[in-house]
Amino acid sequence: MRSKTLVLSLVVGILWGSSFLAIDVGLAYFPPLLFAGLRYALVGVIVIGFAAVLVRRWYPRSLADAGSVLVAGAFMIAGHHAFLYLGMEHVPPAIAAIVVSLSPALTAVFASALLPDSDLTTLQILGLVVGLGGVVVISDIGVGTVASADLLGVGLVVLATLSFAFGSVATRPLRTDLSAVALQGWAMVLGSGLLGVTGYATGESLGTVVWTPLSVASLGFLVVGPGIIAFSLYFSLLDRIGPTESNLIVYLEPVVATLLSWLVLGEVIDSTTVAGFLAIFTGFLLVKHRSLLPSRDRLLGRGSNAHPEPDGRTFSKSD
Repeated sequence: MRSKTLVLSLVVGILWGSSFLAIDVGLAYFPPLLFAGLRYALVGVIVIGFAAVLVRRWYPRSLADAGSVLVAGAFMIAGHHAFLYLGMEHVPPAIAAIVVSLSPALTAVFASALLPDSDLTTLQILGLVVGLGGVVVISDIGVGTVASADLLGVGLVVLATLSFAFGSVATRPLRTDLSAVALQGWAMVLGSGLLGVTGYATGESLGTVVWTPLSVASLGFLVVGPGIIAFSLYFSLLDRIGPTESNLIVYLEPVVATLLSWLVLGEVIDSTTVAGFLAIFTGFLLVKHRSLLPSRDRLLGRGSNAHPEPDGRTFSKSD
C-alpha cells in the first residue's frame, strides 16, 4: 500500500509538472486562451464519458449541481487557466510551477474567510506570510535565465492561483451530490467554453494556430498525460490518503518543471529562486500542520482509507 501510494504520487507529480513545459512549448503555436479552451474541451468530453460509465450521478440535476459546475468551471478552469496561460507568455515553466504551488495555502485562507469554523491560527497566518514572501522573492530576481521572471507574468500566475483557491472553497457550501468525476468533467466543458468565448472576444482566432507535429504533440500530451492519466490517478490517491496529503503533489511539480526546463530548454534556476520555493513550501507546512501531523499513518499506507477532510481539495488541478 505504501509503495503503491508513493509511486502513484510520483507519477501524478511528474505528469502535472511536465505540463508546464508542454504549455510553454504550445504557446509558441497557439493563442493562449484558445489553447487552454481547446485542451479542456477535449479532456472534459472524455471525462464526462468516463463518468457516464462509472457513476450513477453523472449529469447535473439540481440547482446545487448547476451552481457547483458554474463556480468550478468559471474559477477553477476558466479563470485559473486564462491567467496561467497568459502569465506563462512572460515567465518560464519553473517560475509558474513554483508560484502555483502557493494554492494549498491560499485555499486555507479563503476557507477561513468564507466558511464557518475555519479561522486561521497564528501559526497558519505566519505560514501564509512566509509563502507570500517566497513569491515576492521570486518576483524580484534580476539575474540568471529562469530567475529573471517578468513581474507581470508572476502577477498573472498569482491571479491564476487565487482563482483556483477561491473556486475550490466556493463550491463547498453548495452541497451537491454530483460525483467528483462528473463535476470535474462538466466544469471542464463549461470552462473551455468560457475560455473560447473570451479568446474570440479579445481577438484570438483558431486561424492563427500553427499546426505542426510539435504543436499537435504538445496539445495531445496535455490532454492525455496531465489530463486523462493524471486525473484518474489523482482520484485514486484521494481515496487512499485524502486531499490534504494529496496537496503535497503540488510541491513535486516545480521540481519536475525545473528539471525539464533545464534538460529541454537549457534554462538554469539560481539559488534565490530555490529560496523562494522553499519559503512557499514552508508556508504550506505551517498552514497545513494540523491536517498533516495526525494523518501521517494514512500517507504511509497504515490504516483505513482516508476520507476528504474539510480543508481538502477534491478537484484535480491538472495545470
